[in-house]
Amino acid sequence: MSRIGKKPVKIPAGVEVSVNGDLVEFKKGSVQKVLDTKGNVDVNVQDGELVFISKGADRQSSAFWGTYRALGQNVITGLTEGFKKQLEINGVGYRAAVNGNVLELQLGFSHPINYEFPKDIHIVVEKNVVTIQGDDKQVVGQIAAEIRSFRAPEPYKGKGVKYSDETIIRKAGKTSKK
Repeated sequence: MSRIGKKPVKIPAGVEVSVNGDLVEFKKGSVQKVLDTKGNVDVNVQDGELVFISKGADRQSSAFWGTYRALGQNVITGLTEGFKKQLEINGVGYRAAVNGNVLELQLGFSHPINYEFPKDIHIVVEKNVVTIQGDDKQVVGQIAAEIRSFRAPEPYKGKGVKYSDETIIRKAGKTSKK
C-alpha cells in the first residue's frame, strides 16, 4: 500500500483542476498542463483536494498510485512556484552566456558548445553560476543534467560543471618516490 498515494494533494487558489477520464488537466492563467494516468489510477477532486485512488491491490498498482500522486503534486508546484536548478562552472577560461534560447558554453574544448533549450525554460547566467528555471520538474532536471554532462567535474582539481549543492570528493594527486 502506497503511503504517498494515500495523501491528497491540496489545490491552491488560482489553479483549476478538471478530470476527464484518464486525463487530469491543470490550468493557471494561460498555462495549461495535462497529466495522463493511462488508466492506472482513478482521480477525483474533493473539497479543494486532488485524491488519487488505486485501481488494484497488487504491488504494481500501488507503485503507480504513489507515482501519479507525486506527478500531480509536481504539476501543481510547477504552476504555483516553479522549479529551479543551479549549476556552477569551475575552471580557468570556462564561461557561459545566453543568446536568445541558446546557451553558449566554453568548457576548455577547441570549440564552443551551443545548447538550444525550450522556450518555456528560462536560463540566467551570473558570473560562473547558471540558473535553470521552469514549470516542469522533469524538463528542468533533464536540461541541468545535459549541461553538466558536457564537462562533468573531475576529482583532482574540481574543474567542470557541477550542481551548486553537489560536493566533489577530491583525490590526492601522484606523489613522488623518494
